[in-house]
Amino acid sequence: MEHLTPKEAAQFLHDNPSALFVDCRSEMEFFFVGHPAGVSHVSWNDGPDWEINPHFVGEVRKLAGHSGDRPVVLICRSGNRSIDAGHALEAGGFTRVFNVLHGFEGELDDTHHRGSMNGWRFEGLPWEQC
Repeated sequence: MEHLTPKEAAQFLHDNPSALFVDCRSEMEFFFVGHPAGVSHVSWNDGPDWEINPHFVGEVRKLAGHSGDRPVVLICRSGNRSIDAGHALEAGGFTRVFNVLHGFEGELDDTHHRGSMNGWRFEGLPWEQC
């Protein structure tokens, strides 16, 4: 798995239009916090029990057109869940997996808030809210 900063990921997606961009946060985060424009959503884990989605790899495989060679770029809140999800994709046969460092909201700052240091939204990259 390769790691890309948000700006590098945005450039990679621009340069590789066949790449699949997947937000692996919970459904609540995806809809209420916002998400990158044009991203597909497949939860890695979700409430109320926060169990890992046993169908994650299969759902991504469907979106990828059943190709393990299609580049898949994963994003989550802060860049941690997407690492676990990326390892699952690699174990499932995907060969080109990329993780967005710092995720959509970024790392916690000294006051335990996100979005003030790094992340997709902090970098001013395209995003939307449902």
